Amino acid sequence: MTTLLHGPATAFDEPVVALSPPAELFNGRAAALQVTDLFHRGDHIMGRFEGSGLVGFKVAAGGRRLRVKVVLSVDATSVPGWHLPEGPGEVRAAHLPPRLLQVRAQGRVRQCVLLKGGKGTMSARVVFDLMPEEVPDDGLVCVEVLDIAEGRDVSREVRDAMAGTIMDGGAAGVRIDRVAFEECPDGAKTPLGEAMDGARCEVVSLVSSGGLAHLNRRGTRPLRTGLFVVNPVPPGVFGSGGRLTVRLGSRADTSANRPATARDRALMRRALLRVGGEAKRVRHAAREAMCSAAPYVEGVMSVQDGGLTRPVRSTDGNTLELDLPAPVASPLLVVVAPREGAVPTLVSASWTP
Repeated sequence: MTTLLHGPATAFDEPVVALSPPAELFNGRAAALQVTDLFHRGDHIMGRFEGSGLVGFKVAAGGRRLRVKVVLSVDATSVPGWHLPEGPGEVRAAHLPPRLLQVRAQGRVRQCVLLKGGKGTMSARVVFDLMPEEVPDDGLVCVEVLDIAEGRDVSREVRDAMAGTIMDGGAAGVRIDRVAFEECPDGAKTPLGEAMDGARCEVVSLVSSGGLAHLNRRGTRPLRTGLFVVNPVPPGVFGSGGRLTVRLGSRADTSANRPATARDRALMRRALLRVGGEAKRVRHAAREAMCSAAPYVEGVMSVQDGGLTRPVRSTDGNTLELDLPAPVASPLLVVVAPREGAVPTLVSASWTP
Protein backbone atom coordinates (compact mmCIF):
# COMPACT_ATOMS: atom_id res chain seq x y z
CA MET A 1 0.00 0.00 0.00
CA THR A 2 1.59 3.24 -1.14
CA THR A 3 0.14 6.69 -0.62
CA LEU A 4 1.68 9.70 -2.33
CA LEU A 5 0.45 13.10 -1.28
CA HIS A 6 3.41 15.24 -2.26
CA GLY A 7 2.29 18.76 -3.18
CA PRO A 8 -1.17 19.89 -4.26
CA ALA A 9 -2.99 17.46 -6.54
CA THR A 10 -4.78 20.23 -8.44
CA ALA A 11 -4.68 24.02 -8.68
CA PHE A 12 -7.56 24.13 -6.20
CA ASP A 13 -5.70 22.23 -3.45
CA GLU A 14 -3.84 24.24 -0.88
CA PRO A 15 -0.12 23.48 -0.64
CA VAL A 16 1.00 21.65 2.48
CA VAL A 17 2.97 23.77 4.90
CA ALA A 18 6.20 22.05 5.92
CA LEU A 19 6.87 21.30 9.59
CA SER A 20 9.05 23.89 11.22
CA PRO A 21 11.30 22.36 13.93
CA PRO A 22 10.84 21.86 16.77
CA ALA A 23 7.74 19.84 15.93
CA GLU A 24 6.26 16.54 17.10
CA LEU A 25 3.62 14.37 15.45
CA PHE A 26 1.37 11.94 17.35
CA ASN A 27 -1.07 10.67 14.70
CA GLY A 28 -1.12 9.63 11.08
CA ARG A 29 -3.59 12.29 9.92
CA ALA A 30 -1.05 15.13 10.01
CA ALA A 31 -0.73 16.88 6.65
CA ALA A 32 3.06 16.83 6.93
CA LEU A 33 2.99 13.03 6.60
CA GLN A 34 3.20 13.14 2.82
CA VAL A 35 4.29 9.64 1.79
CA THR A 36 3.52 6.18 3.16
CA ASP A 37 4.44 2.73 1.91
CA LEU A 38 3.04 -0.40 3.60
CA PHE A 39 1.94 1.83 6.47
CA HIS A 40 -1.55 2.15 7.96
CA ARG A 41 -2.23 5.58 9.43
CA GLY A 42 -3.63 5.81 12.94
CA ASP A 43 -5.59 8.33 14.98
CA HIS A 44 -3.95 7.98 18.40
CA ILE A 45 -0.59 6.79 17.09
CA MET A 46 1.19 7.55 13.82
CA GLY A 47 0.24 4.12 12.52
CA ARG A 48 1.42 0.55 11.90
CA PHE A 49 3.58 -1.11 9.29
CA GLU A 50 2.08 -3.87 7.18
CA GLY A 51 5.63 -4.97 6.41
CA SER A 52 8.97 -3.35 5.83
CA GLY A 53 7.90 0.12 4.75
CA LEU A 54 8.43 3.86 4.71
CA VAL A 55 6.99 7.14 5.94
CA GLY A 56 7.92 10.51 4.47
CA PHE A 57 7.50 13.93 6.09
CA LYS A 58 7.73 17.44 4.71
CA VAL A 59 10.10 19.37 6.98
CA ALA A 60 11.49 22.88 6.67
CA ALA A 61 15.07 22.17 7.75
CA GLY A 62 16.29 25.56 6.52
CA GLY A 63 19.78 24.32 5.75
CA ARG A 64 20.32 23.29 9.38
CA ARG A 65 21.32 20.00 10.94
CA LEU A 66 18.14 18.14 11.87
CA ARG A 67 17.67 15.76 14.80
CA VAL A 68 15.01 13.07 14.28
CA LYS A 69 13.44 11.11 17.13
CA VAL A 70 11.16 8.12 16.52
CA VAL A 71 9.36 5.89 19.04
CA LEU A 72 8.62 2.34 17.80
CA SER A 73 6.47 -0.15 19.72
CA VAL A 74 4.98 -3.64 19.67
CA ASP A 75 1.86 -4.50 21.64
CA ALA A 76 -0.86 -7.14 21.92
CA THR A 77 -2.25 -6.28 18.47
CA SER A 78 1.12 -6.38 16.72
CA VAL A 79 0.67 -10.12 16.11
CA PRO A 80 -3.02 -10.89 15.32
CA GLY A 81 -3.76 -10.06 11.72
CA TRP A 82 -0.08 -9.51 10.91
CA HIS A 83 1.61 -12.80 11.84
CA LEU A 84 -0.82 -15.64 11.23
CA PRO A 85 -0.17 -19.16 12.59
CA GLU A 86 0.64 -21.90 10.09
CA GLY A 87 -1.61 -24.32 11.97
CA PRO A 88 -4.49 -24.18 14.45
CA GLY A 89 -4.04 -22.23 17.67
CA GLU A 90 -3.48 -18.66 18.72
CA VAL A 91 -0.18 -16.88 18.25
CA ARG A 92 1.10 -15.41 21.51
CA ALA A 93 3.54 -12.52 21.29
CA ALA A 94 5.55 -13.69 24.29
CA HIS A 95 6.32 -16.99 22.54
CA LEU A 96 7.55 -15.43 19.30
CA PRO A 97 11.21 -14.69 18.54
CA PRO A 98 12.39 -11.07 18.89
CA ARG A 99 12.19 -8.60 16.03
CA LEU A 100 15.48 -7.13 14.80
CA LEU A 101 14.81 -4.04 12.69
CA GLN A 102 16.95 -1.54 10.84
CA VAL A 103 15.81 2.08 10.85
CA ARG A 104 16.94 3.97 7.77
CA ALA A 105 16.65 7.59 6.74
CA GLN A 106 17.37 9.10 3.34
CA GLY A 107 18.45 5.62 2.19
CA ARG A 108 21.05 4.90 4.90
CA VAL A 109 21.00 2.74 8.04
CA ARG A 110 20.96 4.96 11.15
CA GLN A 111 20.21 2.63 14.05
CA CYS A 112 18.82 -0.85 14.75
CA VAL A 113 16.24 -1.85 17.35
CA LEU A 114 15.46 -5.15 19.01
CA LEU A 115 11.83 -5.55 20.11
CA LYS A 116 10.40 -8.49 22.04
CA GLY A 117 6.66 -8.79 22.40
CA GLY A 118 4.93 -9.69 25.64
CA LYS A 119 1.79 -8.94 27.62
CA GLY A 120 2.19 -5.16 27.51
CA THR A 121 3.59 -2.59 25.14
CA MET A 122 7.35 -2.58 24.57
CA SER A 123 8.84 0.60 23.10
CA ALA A 124 12.19 1.59 21.66
CA ARG A 125 13.57 5.02 20.84
CA VAL A 126 15.57 5.89 17.75
CA VAL A 127 17.57 9.13 17.60
CA PHE A 128 19.75 10.30 14.71
CA ASP A 129 20.85 13.45 12.90
CA LEU A 130 20.47 14.47 9.28
CA MET A 131 23.10 16.77 7.83
CA PRO A 132 21.89 19.83 5.84
CA GLU A 133 22.93 18.26 2.53
CA GLU A 134 20.84 15.15 3.27
CA VAL A 135 17.54 17.05 3.25
CA PRO A 136 16.45 17.98 -0.30
CA ASP A 137 15.03 21.34 -1.29
CA ASP A 138 11.47 20.02 -1.11
CA GLY A 139 12.08 19.05 2.55
CA LEU A 140 11.05 15.39 2.16
CA VAL A 141 12.51 13.33 5.03
CA CYS A 142 11.97 9.59 4.54
CA VAL A 143 12.19 7.13 7.44
CA GLU A 144 12.16 3.40 6.68
CA VAL A 145 11.67 0.48 9.06
CA LEU A 146 12.94 -2.78 7.57
CA ASP A 147 13.48 -6.31 8.79
CA ILE A 148 17.21 -6.97 9.17
CA ALA A 149 17.04 -9.52 6.34
CA GLU A 150 15.85 -6.92 3.79
CA GLY A 151 17.38 -4.03 1.91
CA ARG A 152 21.05 -3.32 1.38
CA ASP A 153 24.01 -2.33 3.59
CA VAL A 154 23.51 -5.25 5.99
CA SER A 155 26.28 -7.84 6.13
CA ARG A 156 25.49 -11.30 4.84
CA GLU A 157 27.34 -12.65 7.88
CA VAL A 158 24.88 -10.88 10.18
CA ARG A 159 21.86 -12.12 8.24
CA ASP A 160 23.14 -15.71 8.28
CA ALA A 161 23.89 -15.54 12.00
CA MET A 162 20.39 -14.25 12.80
CA ALA A 163 18.51 -16.73 10.59
CA GLY A 164 16.20 -18.81 12.78
CA THR A 165 16.95 -16.64 15.84
CA ILE A 166 14.74 -13.63 15.09
CA MET A 167 11.24 -13.25 13.71
CA ASP A 168 10.80 -13.36 9.95
CA GLY A 169 9.12 -10.23 8.58
CA GLY A 170 9.64 -8.51 11.91
CA ALA A 171 8.44 -5.09 10.71
CA ALA A 172 4.84 -6.30 10.28
CA GLY A 173 2.59 -4.96 13.01
CA VAL A 174 5.21 -2.61 14.44
CA ARG A 175 3.75 0.79 15.23
CA ILE A 176 5.18 4.30 15.21
CA ASP A 177 3.92 6.10 18.29
CA ARG A 178 5.39 9.51 17.54
CA VAL A 179 8.03 11.33 15.50
CA ALA A 180 9.82 14.53 16.49
CA PHE A 181 12.04 16.90 14.51
CA GLU A 182 14.40 19.26 16.34
CA GLU A 183 17.15 21.67 15.51
CA CYS A 184 20.49 20.40 16.75
CA PRO A 185 21.67 22.55 19.66
CA ASP A 186 24.69 24.73 18.93
CA GLY A 187 27.66 24.10 21.14
CA ALA A 188 26.00 21.27 23.04
CA LYS A 189 28.03 20.18 26.03
CA THR A 190 29.47 16.71 25.73
CA PRO A 191 28.39 14.65 28.76
CA LEU A 192 31.04 13.32 31.10
CA GLY A 193 32.13 9.71 30.92
CA GLU A 194 30.08 8.62 33.92
CA ALA A 195 28.28 5.28 34.10
CA MET A 196 24.71 5.00 32.84
CA ASP A 197 22.50 2.10 33.89
CA GLY A 198 21.15 -0.40 31.39
CA ALA A 199 17.63 1.04 31.20
CA ARG A 200 18.88 4.59 30.62
CA CYS A 201 21.18 3.32 27.86
CA GLU A 202 18.06 2.05 26.11
CA VAL A 203 16.13 5.28 26.69
CA VAL A 204 18.82 7.40 24.98
CA SER A 205 18.94 4.84 22.08
CA LEU A 206 22.59 3.87 22.67
CA VAL A 207 21.52 0.27 23.38
CA SER A 208 18.51 -1.72 22.22
CA SER A 209 17.82 -4.97 24.08
CA GLY A 210 14.13 -5.75 23.52
CA GLY A 211 12.28 -2.56 24.34
CA LEU A 212 11.05 -0.92 27.53
CA ALA A 213 7.57 -1.10 29.03
CA HIS A 214 8.19 2.23 30.80
CA LEU A 215 10.53 4.79 29.28
CA ASN A 216 11.23 6.30 32.70
CA ARG A 217 12.57 3.03 34.10
CA ARG A 218 15.94 2.80 35.89
CA GLY A 219 18.25 -0.12 36.66
CA THR A 220 19.56 -3.22 34.91
CA ARG A 221 18.06 -4.75 31.76
CA PRO A 222 17.53 -8.52 31.43
CA LEU A 223 18.82 -9.83 28.09
CA ARG A 224 16.35 -12.69 27.65
CA THR A 225 16.86 -12.74 23.88
CA GLY A 226 20.63 -13.26 24.24
CA LEU A 227 21.16 -10.25 21.96
CA PHE A 228 21.58 -6.52 22.21
CA VAL A 229 22.50 -3.73 19.81
CA VAL A 230 24.92 -0.86 20.43
CA ASN A 231 23.93 2.05 18.19
CA PRO A 232 25.69 5.08 16.76
CA VAL A 233 24.28 8.15 18.53
CA PRO A 234 24.39 11.85 17.56
CA PRO A 235 27.27 14.10 18.69
CA GLY A 236 26.84 15.44 22.20
CA VAL A 237 24.91 12.34 23.32
CA PHE A 238 26.31 9.82 25.81
CA GLY A 239 28.29 7.27 23.76
CA SER A 240 29.07 9.38 20.67
CA GLY A 241 32.55 8.35 19.58
CA GLY A 242 35.44 7.28 21.83
CA ARG A 243 35.32 4.04 23.86
CA LEU A 244 32.51 2.27 25.66
CA THR A 245 32.79 -0.12 28.59
CA VAL A 246 29.65 -2.28 28.73
CA ARG A 247 29.06 -4.24 31.94
CA LEU A 248 27.07 -7.48 31.87
CA GLY A 249 25.93 -9.55 34.83
CA SER A 250 23.79 -12.60 35.63
CA ARG A 251 20.70 -13.23 37.68
CA ALA A 252 18.62 -16.30 38.42
CA ASP A 253 15.89 -17.07 35.91
CA THR A 254 12.67 -16.97 37.90
CA SER A 255 10.43 -16.93 34.84
CA ALA A 256 7.24 -18.93 35.37
CA ASN A 257 7.50 -20.21 31.80
CA ARG A 258 10.94 -21.73 32.33
CA PRO A 259 10.65 -25.53 32.60
CA ALA A 260 12.07 -27.00 35.78
CA THR A 261 15.33 -28.88 35.29
CA ALA A 262 16.43 -31.95 37.26
CA ARG A 263 18.65 -29.61 39.30
CA ASP A 264 15.70 -27.35 40.08
CA ARG A 265 13.52 -30.27 41.17
CA ALA A 266 16.24 -31.62 43.44
CA LEU A 267 16.66 -28.23 45.08
CA MET A 268 12.91 -27.88 45.58
CA ARG A 269 12.72 -31.34 47.21
CA ARG A 270 15.52 -30.38 49.58
CA ALA A 271 13.78 -27.12 50.42
CA LEU A 272 10.52 -28.92 51.22
CA LEU A 273 12.32 -31.05 53.79
CA ARG A 274 13.28 -27.97 55.75
CA VAL A 275 11.27 -25.15 57.24
CA GLY A 276 11.72 -21.48 58.04
CA GLY A 277 15.19 -20.00 57.64
CA GLU A 278 16.79 -23.25 56.46
CA ALA A 279 14.49 -23.43 53.41
CA LYS A 280 15.23 -19.80 52.64
CA ARG A 281 18.96 -20.47 52.90
CA VAL A 282 18.73 -23.37 50.46
CA ARG A 283 16.80 -21.29 47.91
CA HIS A 284 19.30 -18.45 48.24
CA ALA A 285 22.23 -20.84 47.78
CA ALA A 286 20.61 -22.28 44.66
CA ARG A 287 20.22 -18.83 43.13
CA GLU A 288 23.80 -17.91 44.00
CA ALA A 289 25.06 -21.08 42.31
CA MET A 290 23.11 -20.29 39.15
CA CYS A 291 24.56 -16.78 38.91
CA SER A 292 28.12 -17.31 40.11
CA ALA A 293 29.64 -17.12 36.62
CA ALA A 294 29.86 -14.10 34.36
CA PRO A 295 28.00 -14.11 31.02
CA TYR A 296 29.92 -15.23 27.95
CA VAL A 297 29.87 -13.12 24.77
CA GLU A 298 29.94 -15.32 21.68
CA GLY A 299 30.67 -12.50 19.26
CA VAL A 300 30.34 -8.88 18.22
CA MET A 301 29.30 -8.02 14.66
CA SER A 302 29.01 -4.80 12.76
CA VAL A 303 25.61 -4.74 11.06
CA GLN A 304 27.24 -3.31 7.95
CA ASP A 305 30.65 -5.05 7.92
CA GLY A 306 30.16 -8.37 9.72
CA GLY A 307 32.37 -9.96 12.40
CA LEU A 308 34.74 -7.82 14.44
CA THR A 309 37.86 -8.63 16.41
CA ARG A 310 36.89 -9.87 19.85
CA PRO A 311 36.57 -6.93 22.24
CA VAL A 312 38.89 -6.50 25.20
CA ARG A 313 37.10 -7.99 28.19
CA SER A 314 37.63 -8.69 31.85
CA THR A 315 35.63 -10.54 34.50
CA ASP A 316 35.09 -9.95 38.19
CA GLY A 317 32.83 -12.50 39.84
CA ASN A 318 29.64 -12.64 37.82
CA THR A 319 30.36 -9.36 35.97
CA LEU A 320 31.81 -9.14 32.48
CA GLU A 321 33.20 -5.87 31.10
CA LEU A 322 33.40 -5.36 27.32
CA ASP A 323 35.63 -2.62 25.96
CA LEU A 324 34.18 -1.53 22.61
CA PRO A 325 34.76 1.31 20.17
CA ALA A 326 31.64 3.49 20.22
CA PRO A 327 30.02 2.84 16.81
CA VAL A 328 30.10 5.80 14.46
CA ALA A 329 28.39 4.63 11.27
CA SER A 330 27.12 1.07 11.78
CA PRO A 331 25.30 -0.49 14.75
CA LEU A 332 27.06 -3.33 16.58
CA LEU A 333 25.23 -6.58 17.34
CA VAL A 334 26.39 -8.42 20.50
CA VAL A 335 25.51 -12.10 20.95
CA VAL A 336 25.51 -13.47 24.52
CA ALA A 337 25.62 -17.24 25.09
CA PRO A 338 22.70 -18.67 27.10
CA ARG A 339 23.33 -20.38 30.44
CA GLU A 340 20.82 -22.75 32.02
CA GLY A 341 19.10 -21.28 35.04
CA ALA A 342 20.48 -17.76 34.58
CA VAL A 343 19.57 -14.65 32.61
CA PRO A 344 22.32 -12.29 31.41
CA THR A 345 21.73 -8.66 32.29
CA LEU A 346 22.92 -5.32 30.95
CA VAL A 347 24.13 -3.62 34.12
CA SER A 348 25.58 -0.33 32.87
CA ALA A 349 27.83 1.38 30.37
CA SER A 350 30.53 4.00 30.87
CA TRP A 351 31.99 6.16 28.16
CA THR A 352 35.30 7.83 27.46
CA PRO A 353 34.96 10.48 24.73
